[in-house]
Amino acid sequence: MEVYPSLFTLPIFVFLIISWSPLCLVVATSPCHFPAIFNFGDSNSDTGGLSAVFGQAPPPHGESFFHHPAGRYCDGRLIVDFFAEKLGLPYLSAYLDSVGSNFRHGANFATAGSTIRPQNTTLRQSGFSPISLDVQWNEFYDFHRRSQIFRSKGGIYKELLPKASDFSRALYTFDIGQNDLTSGYFLNMSANEVRAYVPDVLNQFKNIVSYVYGQGGRNFWIHNTGPFGCLPYVIDRIPISKAEFDKVGCGTPFNEVAQYFNRGLKEVVAQLRKELPHAAITYVDVYTVKYNLISRARTHGFNESLRACCGHGGKYNYNKNIGCGRKITVRGKQIMIGKPCKDPSRWINWDGVHYTQAANEWVFEQIVDGSFSDPPIPLKMACHRQPLS
Repeated sequence: MEVYPSLFTLPIFVFLIISWSPLCLVVATSPCHFPAIFNFGDSNSDTGGLSAVFGQAPPPHGESFFHHPAGRYCDGRLIVDFFAEKLGLPYLSAYLDSVGSNFRHGANFATAGSTIRPQNTTLRQSGFSPISLDVQWNEFYDFHRRSQIFRSKGGIYKELLPKASDFSRALYTFDIGQNDLTSGYFLNMSANEVRAYVPDVLNQFKNIVSYVYGQGGRNFWIHNTGPFGCLPYVIDRIPISKAEFDKVGCGTPFNEVAQYFNRGLKEVVAQLRKELPHAAITYVDVYTVKYNLISRARTHGFNESLRACCGHGGKYNYNKNIGCGRKITVRGKQIMIGKPCKDPSRWINWDGVHYTQAANEWVFEQIVDGSFSDPPIPLKMACHRQPLS
């Protein structure tokens, strides 16, 4: 005789089944409390690293929010700034910025132009930063050790440096890899040649995440790379045929390489989950979010999708020799020729390379709830490790 659940026991029966699913395990768990953020990356998340070393990003950078240059290659806030706001933390100070920095709630090791794999050129030769991901790791390692030495002295150090326990409870964010791909193209490599070195780039990325784990890092939020084939500094500089542009106006060969990189990155994340038993690792598909924004700009409230808000001339209002904020001297008077548009909030691209604050905020709003994450968990739940499938 078969026994079936009664009408009274069925809801309990169903609840027990559902409650064991990974998604419901997240729902049933309390939100995380991240006391700090430690960020690694490039210009997409640099809050002042490159400016501290090589000179401040000039006006009009920062004009929409800070009302003055603030180390960001943007008119205002970056996605990492919105993370800090969401988690109730102050904006991250750049590790390399010695003036006015407070590292009590984390530090930012990202610098504009950074790559995962070290470059064999100088910043002035190629535009890529010497502060590659391995250097950022060394900075973090030294910061982890020395911050505790000085914090033990008490006084002002306790107010400016994180607690030892914060390192294992912090959120570790990564947004890097785009420059590894574009650097090959700028050296006149073919798409196949760029693809060929992607495995090495990803292996180096994997090593750094493992090193951070070895120092106590447990909660990782990793962005894939965006559709750089939609950025003026790529499609204006690297010639491709008309047939290689998609209906949006983006360079298909470049975006295909970005997607190739992202597939490899997702595989690396899967490997890391197996190798780092106590790590909670969230992979975030910002590529899809950014391409959706660019391809449906007007639907999302933007008037311009590919042209740069701040620049000078040409099809995309972009000139690699006349960047945003560039000034020239005419009859003894300085005149800005790399001018910003009147309303950056209606533009997606800021300077031909980076996104506007409005676009950054839009992207943040799409990813913060976990809709584009693997596993599909929101930012505030990213400390909870999900069962391996």
